[in-house]
Amino acid sequence: MNSTSPSGNNGTSDTGKRESAPLLATALATAMFVGYIPWASGTIGTLLGLAIYFIPGVQRPEILITLIALGLIAGVMSAGAVARAEGHRLTKTAIIAKARFQPEKSIHPDPSIVVIDEVVGMWISLLALPGGISAPIIAFVLFRALDILKPFPARQMEHLSGGWGIMMDDVVAGVYANIATRLLLIALHVPFPDLP
Repeated sequence: MNSTSPSGNNGTSDTGKRESAPLLATALATAMFVGYIPWASGTIGTLLGLAIYFIPGVQRPEILITLIALGLIAGVMSAGAVARAEGHRLTKTAIIAKARFQPEKSIHPDPSIVVIDEVVGMWISLLALPGGISAPIIAFVLFRALDILKPFPARQMEHLSGGWGIMMDDVVAGVYANIATRLLLIALHVPFPDLP
């Protein structure tokens, strides 16, 4: 694991050469390199989480809870390592979104290539929702909106150091999205299935 350069979390060494995170950490943090897509990487990571959800069996709460727990642990460990190497590097779409909705400068780096937080947040948004396509689409839209807007205490979670700050704001957004999706489905009179 590479150390942060003395000049700050800019991902470069004293010689000016960019440091790199271990390959396994990079693979996990970028959701098997999906995060390297140069535009809307957060949305692409969220779509990946949604696609995995539709794999047969994954919708079962016990399976999804296990994936969420494993993803959170892997995310905290890997995202911190990648953030130390990459610093505050963002895609153009992320720069625009942050300038519009999050104008204050982040204390800790959260580079755009790290998308495991969006994958896990999407899974939390989808946990124990009704089957079909309507609920997942609603959860997707709400999660993306809440992840960008970061309602309390999501924005405050970003102040946690390392991978915790990267992961926990998406956990909060996922919880809010799940609750909001349920309330909307209840308002639309969509029945919830009996869970085993």
